[in-house]
Amino acid sequence: MSQDIYNFIFIGLSFGLYIFIAFTSRASSTKEYYTAGGGVSPFANGMATAADWMSAATFISMAGAVAISGYDASRFLMGWTGGFVLLTVLMVPYLRKFGKPTVPDFVGDRYYSKLARGVAVLCAIFICMTYIMGQMRGVGVVFSQLFGIKIQSGVLVGASIVFFYAGLGGMKGITYTQVAQYCVMAFSYTIPAIFIAIALTNNFVPQLGLIGDFTLDGAKIPFLEKVNNINTELGFSEYTSGELSKVNMFCITAALMCGTAGLPHVIVRFFTVKNVASVRKSACWTLLFISVIYLTAPAIGSFSRVNLITKLHNTSYANAPEWFKDFESTGQMAWVDKNEDGKIQYFGPGKSESNNNHVFVGGARPMYPADDAPAVQLKGIHGERLLANKADLTNPNELWFGNDIMVMANPYMGGLPKWVIALLMAGCIAAALSTAAGLLLVLSTSISHDLMKKIVKPDLSDKEEVNYARAASFIALAVAAYFGINPPSAFIAKTVAFAFGLAASSFFPTLLMGIFSKRVNKQGAVSGMLCGIVFTISYIVYFQFLGGTSQDYLFGITPEGIGFVGMIINFVVTYAVSLATPPPPLEIQQMVAEIHVPGTAVQAMGDDDAGVGGEGI
Repeated sequence: MSQDIYNFIFIGLSFGLYIFIAFTSRASSTKEYYTAGGGVSPFANGMATAADWMSAATFISMAGAVAISGYDASRFLMGWTGGFVLLTVLMVPYLRKFGKPTVPDFVGDRYYSKLARGVAVLCAIFICMTYIMGQMRGVGVVFSQLFGIKIQSGVLVGASIVFFYAGLGGMKGITYTQVAQYCVMAFSYTIPAIFIAIALTNNFVPQLGLIGDFTLDGAKIPFLEKVNNINTELGFSEYTSGELSKVNMFCITAALMCGTAGLPHVIVRFFTVKNVASVRKSACWTLLFISVIYLTAPAIGSFSRVNLITKLHNTSYANAPEWFKDFESTGQMAWVDKNEDGKIQYFGPGKSESNNNHVFVGGARPMYPADDAPAVQLKGIHGERLLANKADLTNPNELWFGNDIMVMANPYMGGLPKWVIALLMAGCIAAALSTAAGLLLVLSTSISHDLMKKIVKPDLSDKEEVNYARAASFIALAVAAYFGINPPSAFIAKTVAFAFGLAASSFFPTLLMGIFSKRVNKQGAVSGMLCGIVFTISYIVYFQFLGGTSQDYLFGITPEGIGFVGMIINFVVTYAVSLATPPPPLEIQQMVAEIHVPGTAVQAMGDDDAGVGGEGI
């Protein structure tokens, strides 16, 4: 059978399973729509949370970042894993006891203010929309390669699928769908890694292969030394050394970590279990399931780095592997024969006097002639796909590829069986769709429950509330699809990092101080959230869309890490304004105190219409 048939079989079966689960588990009440009825087991919720957490940025883009930048990509590993620990220790048990399943719900009641609730809804919309943009981009990249279509078409196909099972099943349907998606992801990530580890290092454990010896073609050299040698020979820095400044590395890692602890779609997952004891068990299971992927990603990234260079560098285009031409046809890879020798050459900035390795002038992405252009403008003399860009002749690098395709390309480069490649494709799609569905649910919930039900129209019935949520899902997904086609950054992990920065600068300080400080009041919370998120959004927009250059970075901090500075601003403004204004009412202070007392129940304001009631630890 051909690769396409294998792909259709594996992905068709997985899609059929997802849709069947969504249909049979569809929500019939607001409690099932928002929190799956609160009856999910810790084991199943651990899988679902891991699937929700392991987005396209983790599954597709993180290993690509490791492949390209080596040590510098550890910011994603440290930030995201450390942040989850922070979330489960400092946030989830107390929020679960408070009994409010959405962040705006907690903010509105803890800070006794509709304005605070409204600002929290606004922040949730910005965070979730930015995050979904990255997921939609990931969906587009996978479908583009899978079906040989443009990324734009892939985004639209993926958006339609997400809307169907997220809007139909709500949290109940999403939870059990994500259990299935985690299983697909875990197998599709680890099995190719095992195959490639055996081929390159003669070790079936990828992690041990990474720190073991490179043994391909009779060689025996420490694998990391092999990667370093390949990099330096081609003009790249050592793979195990970093180029980011310490300040920038710290800020990015901290923003990812604190942003994780403020992500609304992960927090709400812990309201699907029965009690706080189940929350703790669920968190342990989640960390275990996440570790399967996160401990494998550095090995996959390093293996793909070696495979890419050994398979393509100095290879004549006529003898290039078929998979390269497949990726070239979908625009995921491109080759410009700068020296007209018919060979593909891949070099780093160290081989250039201009200190860059741009294939095209200005570091642009590939652009292509119109499909109906004359044949002479579409195919070169070697059969390569021609481009409309002007080549950058100041450096010898001829190979362009998107960072986000490294995971998908790795099994092709390693010559793995067709069924393994098809399994990986199913996992890539599962990763993007699982997080997109969770984010979409949280965003629609914020609008239907926290905005419409709690502020605009308090007399909404359950049925009307769910209908508003589904309508909000459709609108949000349409906007997300647009930005998936026209993303803030073509690199998925970078787009997702912006969402974490927004969460760090808005929700993290507000939640943390709301849980641990009785003195922080509504004036402080509203001021802090607004200052933090406005500063962070302004910085990101200026440098991503308005022409800001790296020379203008504040203390050398890139937009990925500026959320940490926004978080500090939030903390300072919140506390200063709270000290300058009257303290919260006594009943609010008492409520905060009771959150920390084991065995007590917290009666939050508005508990009569909460999706989940307060409970003791």
